[in-house]
Amino acid sequence: MTIHTPMSKRITTLTGGGSDGWDVFIKARKLIAAGTPVTELTIGEHDIRTAAPILQDMHRAAMGGHTGYAMVPGIDALRDTVAKRTQERTGVPTTRDNVLITPGGQSALFAAHAATCDPGDTALYLDPYYATYPGTLRGVSAIPHAIKTRAEDAFQPRASDIDAAARATQNAKSLLINSPNNPTGTVYSQATMEGIAEVCQSHGLWLISDEVYDTQVWEGTHLSPRALPDMAGRTLVVGSMSKSHAMTGSRCGWLIGPAEIIDHLITFATHTTYGVPGFIQDASVFALNQGTAFEAEIAAPFERRRALARDVLAQQNAVGLIPAQGAMYLMLDIRATGMSGNDFANALLDTHHIAVMPGESFGEAAAGHIRVAMTIEDAAFETALKTLCDFAETLT
Repeated sequence: MTIHTPMSKRITTLTGGGSDGWDVFIKARKLIAAGTPVTELTIGEHDIRTAAPILQDMHRAAMGGHTGYAMVPGIDALRDTVAKRTQERTGVPTTRDNVLITPGGQSALFAAHAATCDPGDTALYLDPYYATYPGTLRGVSAIPHAIKTRAEDAFQPRASDIDAAARATQNAKSLLINSPNNPTGTVYSQATMEGIAEVCQSHGLWLISDEVYDTQVWEGTHLSPRALPDMAGRTLVVGSMSKSHAMTGSRCGWLIGPAEIIDHLITFATHTTYGVPGFIQDASVFALNQGTAFEAEIAAPFERRRALARDVLAQQNAVGLIPAQGAMYLMLDIRATGMSGNDFANALLDTHHIAVMPGESFGEAAAGHIRVAMTIEDAAFETALKTLCDFAETLT
C-alpha cells in the first residue's frame, strides 16, 4: 500500500537516518526461522524463565479477577513496595508519591525524557549506550547529544567531558546515565557519580539514571545518584522487574522522582500507556517480597559465567576483555583482527552461526568491540566463547 500523506518527522527520524543497531540480531533470527541453529549471545534475555512461584501468583491474581483496568499510577501495593525497597537501599525517603509504575524500563525512559525535555532541547547521554537511547530521545523531539567515554578509562565517564558538552550545547536539559552499564559492564565509582552530580547541579540538568541492573554487581558498589547531596530533587531513576527477577516479558518497571513531576507523569501515562495489567503488578509485589536472596539467585549465573569467560580469554591474545564489574554482558575488544565490530559480528554469524552484538550498535566509543550476552548455559557459553576466540586468532 502506498502512503500518500506525509508521516511525522518524529516517527521517520527515530534512527537518525542510519541503522537502529539491531541488524545482526535480526539476521540471526531470520536464520533461526529458516531452520539454521544459531547460538544467540545478543540480547539480555535470561536463559531461565520467570520462576514458577511468580507465574503461579500471576495466575492466581488473573483468575481472581484482577484483569480489568488497574490504577494508572500503579496499584498502591506495588508503589509502596518499590518505595520501601528504594528507601532501604539508598537511604533516601521515598513514598508511593515518588513512584510511577510503567510498562517496563523502556517506557520509563521515554516518560522521563518527555517530562524533562521540550522539542528542540538537547538531551545528553553517554557513549557507549544501550541501543534504544538515541531513538528514545528523538521520540520526544529532543536533540540527542552523545558524550564519548574511553576504553582506557574502563568507560568511566569524565565529568570534564560532560561539563564541556553541557557548555557547548547551551540548551541541554537532561543527562542520561546507566550504571551498572549496558553494554560495557562498568559500575560507576563514587567519584564518577559525584562528578556527574556536580555537573548536573552547575548546569541545571535533570539526571536520568537507568538502574535496571542494580542487582547485578560483581565488583565495586552500586550507588544511586539520587542518594547524593541535593540530587533527589533533580534525579529520575528508572527501574524494572525484567533483569532483577527474570520477568522480561511481563513489562513491569517504574520511574522514581520528586512527587511533583511524578504527578504530572501520571497524567502523561493516562494519555499514553494507561497503566500496567493488575495481575502483573500483583505478581511483581510477590516477586519483590522474595527479597535479596532471590535476586542473588537470578544474578548468580552471570557472575559465574563472567569468571568462566575470564579464564577462557586469559588463554589467548586476539580478543581483549573490558573488565565487567556488573550486568549480564561482556565487552570484547576485537581491534587486533583489523575488523570493525559490525564486520566481525557478521563474519562470526556467517562462519560459525554465533550471534553477538557489534560495538557500533552502542555508539562510536565502542567501535572495534563486540558485546557478548552471558545468557546461555555454562558449557555452551564456554564453547561459543572459545570458538569466538579461535575465529579471532585466525584473523590476526
